[in-house]
Amino acid sequence: MSYSAEISRTSPTAFLFLVDQSGSMQDVMENGKSKAQFVADVLNRTLATLITRCTKSEGTRDYFEVGVLGYSGSVAENGLAGHLSSAILHPISQIEAHPLRVEDRKKRVDDGAGGLIEQSIKFPIWFEPKASGGTPMCNAITAAAEQLVAWCDAHPDSYPPTVLHVTDGESTDGNPEELASQLQQIGTSDGNVLLFNLHVSTSGGDPVRFPISDAPLNDDYAKLLFRMSSALPPHLQKVAQEKGIKATMESKGFVFNGEISEIVDFFDIGTRAAQLR
Repeated sequence: MSYSAEISRTSPTAFLFLVDQSGSMQDVMENGKSKAQFVADVLNRTLATLITRCTKSEGTRDYFEVGVLGYSGSVAENGLAGHLSSAILHPISQIEAHPLRVEDRKKRVDDGAGGLIEQSIKFPIWFEPKASGGTPMCNAITAAAEQLVAWCDAHPDSYPPTVLHVTDGESTDGNPEELASQLQQIGTSDGNVLLFNLHVSTSGGDPVRFPISDAPLNDDYAKLLFRMSSALPPHLQKVAQEKGIKATMESKGFVFNGEISEIVDFFDIGTRAAQLR
C-alpha cells in the first residue's frame, strides 16, 4: 500500500462516482427528501467542494478528473448531461465550466447572536436525481473498470483512482463480488484502485461506519459489500478520525445503513486524496 504520490496538474488523480438510481431510491429519508434527491444534493455539493480545493489565484488547476456513472434498469450510463455527456471522466475545470444550471437555495447560517437566519446561496447542479427499475450493479462495476483501465494506462504513476459507490439494494444482474475484486486489481505504480461502498438506508438501523470486520453486520448483503470494499489508506484513516470515527489500519471504506450525516461524511472522506502540489 502506497497511496502517497503527490497530485499535480501533470499527475492528477480520478474520482468516479457510481450511483444506484433504481426504483427503491425513491424511498423518503428522515429529512423529507428521497434517497435519490439527497444523494444528488450531496454529490453536487461534493463536486463544488472539489472545484474549491483546486482553485488557486490564477484559476482552477486540474488536479482531479471526475465522472459519474448512474445505473438502473439494465444499464449503467453517464450521470452527467449536456456538454459533459461526451465522456465519463472530465478534468475538474470542465466540471466547473459546465453545470446544467445554478439554483438559488436557502441555507441557515449563524446570525452572530446565537440564532439562525436564512441566506440565499448559489447551488450548481451537475447531477440530477433519478429512481426507476432494477439495480444492475455488475454492469456498473464493469463500466467503471473499462474507464479506469484506460485512465491508469494514461497516468501510470499517479495517485490511483477512487470509486465511490452508493447503493440501497442488492444487485439484480448477478453477484458483483468477483467484478469488484477485478476492479481493485487495476492500478498505478502508487497503488490499486480504491473502491468504497455506501449503503443508503431509511430503515432506522444503527449505521456501521468503516468497520474492521463483518462482525457488526447482520445480513449476507451487508457482508458482501464489506468484502467488496478497499481498506482505508493511512491518510484517509486520519480524516475519518478527525470526524470522530474510529478508523484503524484494518478499517474498510464501507458504510452500512448510512443516513444523512453518514452520506455527507462518506463523500467527504472518500474524496480526500493525497498531497496537492
